[in-house]
Amino acid sequence: MTILNMFKCNMYLNKLPRLSSLIYHKNVRLMASYEKYAVHKPIEKIRNIGISAHIDSGKTTLTERILFYTGRISEMHEVKGKDNVGAVMDSMELERQRGITIQSAATYTIWKDHNINIIDTPGHVDFTVEVERALRVLDGAILVLCAVGGVQSQTLTVDRQMKRYNVPCLAFINKLDRLGANPKKVLNQLRNKMHHNAAFIQLPIGLESKTTGIIDIVTQKAMYFEGEFGEIVREDEIPQAHRAEAHDRRHELIEYLSNVDETLGELFLNETAATEQDIKGAIRRTCLKRTFTPVLVGTALKNKGIQPLLDAALEYLPNPGEVTNYALKENSSGKSEKIILDPTRNGDKPFLGLAFKLELGKFGQLTYFRCYQGMLKKGESIYNTRTRKKVRIARLVRLHSNQMEDVDSVCAGDIFALFGVDCASGDTFVNESKLNLSMESIYIADAVVSMSIQPKNSKDRDNFAKGIARFTKEDPTFRFAWDPDNKESVVSGMGELHLDIYAQRLEREYNCPIILGKPKVSFRETIVSPCKFDYLHKKQSGGAGQYGRISGIIEPLPPDQNTKIVFSDETVGTNVPKQYIPGVEKGVYMMCEKGLLTGSRIAGIKFRLQDGAHHIVDSSEFAFQMAGQGAVRQVFETGVWQLLEPIMAVEVIVPEEFQGTIMAQISKRRGVITGTDSNDEWITIFAEVPLNEMFGYSGELRSCTQGKGEFTMEYSRYTPCTPDLQEKLMREYQESLGDGVPQPQQQKKKN
Repeated sequence: MTILNMFKCNMYLNKLPRLSSLIYHKNVRLMASYEKYAVHKPIEKIRNIGISAHIDSGKTTLTERILFYTGRISEMHEVKGKDNVGAVMDSMELERQRGITIQSAATYTIWKDHNINIIDTPGHVDFTVEVERALRVLDGAILVLCAVGGVQSQTLTVDRQMKRYNVPCLAFINKLDRLGANPKKVLNQLRNKMHHNAAFIQLPIGLESKTTGIIDIVTQKAMYFEGEFGEIVREDEIPQAHRAEAHDRRHELIEYLSNVDETLGELFLNETAATEQDIKGAIRRTCLKRTFTPVLVGTALKNKGIQPLLDAALEYLPNPGEVTNYALKENSSGKSEKIILDPTRNGDKPFLGLAFKLELGKFGQLTYFRCYQGMLKKGESIYNTRTRKKVRIARLVRLHSNQMEDVDSVCAGDIFALFGVDCASGDTFVNESKLNLSMESIYIADAVVSMSIQPKNSKDRDNFAKGIARFTKEDPTFRFAWDPDNKESVVSGMGELHLDIYAQRLEREYNCPIILGKPKVSFRETIVSPCKFDYLHKKQSGGAGQYGRISGIIEPLPPDQNTKIVFSDETVGTNVPKQYIPGVEKGVYMMCEKGLLTGSRIAGIKFRLQDGAHHIVDSSEFAFQMAGQGAVRQVFETGVWQLLEPIMAVEVIVPEEFQGTIMAQISKRRGVITGTDSNDEWITIFAEVPLNEMFGYSGELRSCTQGKGEFTMEYSRYTPCTPDLQEKLMREYQESLGDGVPQPQQQKKKN
């Protein structure tokens, strides 16, 4: 809204007494904020923070309150969207309907003359890549914990991600107003389950419905949040009933800090009273080193504890200049050396930025960037260090959820976005083509669930292709592939919800209804024992006919080669002319594409061509190709065949308390335990399980481990499947072919 339009609007609203005053002040506040955003502040006045937690811990609600109290938005809305508006950061319709965050969203705001860039991330493990790439570019984080649920599965995952990128964090125990809230229990879980050196720096005044305020242990003040939306913070003396606990917790805080901070440790040993500034300095130093985690409390839904949390983020979390970031440069010997980046905001250094997220916006592809060094201005050109492509910057924007605000330049420490940049997530960009620098990319987890996918209507194939191409580019954990064995498209992702969300997005955004189903397992058919063949292909018609005769042996390959097909020409003389041998080989490979047991590919065989015969006129390469097919078909009817199934190497990571349950699960799925490894109350179980038994395991694992279990799997080898499974698959295949189809003679004998 322009200043003129805002002025006209306010003149009209002056006719409405109270509402006019309220809206006027909100508009003035927002207008003042917009003017401030355009100003480049010193590096000390910048904070890049992420809000991460387990699902349904209140991350998006907390972000909504932060934006309201900092004047970024004029009204607060709830996550579930009961008023048909929903939270600002949940801009996708699916997010508002389901009440969950699916995509990470970026915004920026101002608090006490500091620019704060915020990324709100999903809590569900299926969208963990959104958390991964957010933490990759952030300098600090707020770890939100539910006062009832405490440390949950995704809390542990997020903590591992923070350790991976060395991100300092504050812990915020949310939902004090919920029935059963117990922040002391959550603190113990932080210490015991996550091994954090943590202590309260705030205490609640009352719990559940009696939550009235919080106590700041460092300043020894009580804070109450008054006004219609808790926007007025009133400081007072600590209530008499809470003074003893506040004193004890302050002593505990100093003790925990003294263990990891030398300065405060000396004061503690000398029995010198620590001042407020001594404690704050120690918290900041240890928080930046990740040796101490300050624990704050509040309830975002009831508007309590948000302003002190913002103060703590400014006071204890690092600015971009306090974080050491590296770029890799390849030297003359071919090895990479680390180059420390300069985060000063004077623009003297060459620009270097990392593309950490891609998204299709209204005006084309939107690429999220973090600037690590130098300055970038609108109209300049940048280079992709991976592809060496040059891109001119026509539009430079800062993001507020799904809204964009144009800026003329960005500096080191800023998070921004560009349009029309063709790149991949994790690419590095510079403004000088000679700079051969690249930043460490983002860790991408392997997909754990696969499902077959196809559009309901064949006429939607173009939209289907467009949607899949977009989603696989935006989300590196969402993968699409064509399975030539089973002639079906397969999508892979981090969980069933992950794939279900993309199926719904294809229908909503591309008008392409989708059918998701369990993918077929790629079985193989192989021969059990050597079998001789002698096959004559003869066809006579008017003119030249077809004639080709071959003989030899088909035998099984060793188990370590049972996925291969070997063709061996052992002929001597001219009974089978050499120019016809490629025809025989082609016929064999064509016949091996589809076996007669279950329609699976034939593998693990060696075709030994030993002899044959030809006709001077009627023989041709095509005739011997047909002879090769016939020979395989003949051996199939006379030999003994079996099915092979893929075996996966599975690695399951669970807390030790669930070890027995998980081992029983694996055995039930025909798995074999090959080893275990214990580490910090967590156990890793190594096993080999048939792929056909692994479908649905992701949901079962999460349900029986309270969401704490994770697993990965990769292909190991093919082994013979059980007789009952082979019989079942053969029966299903014959039924799918319909009545009247002759079965192989050998299988009739066996059955």
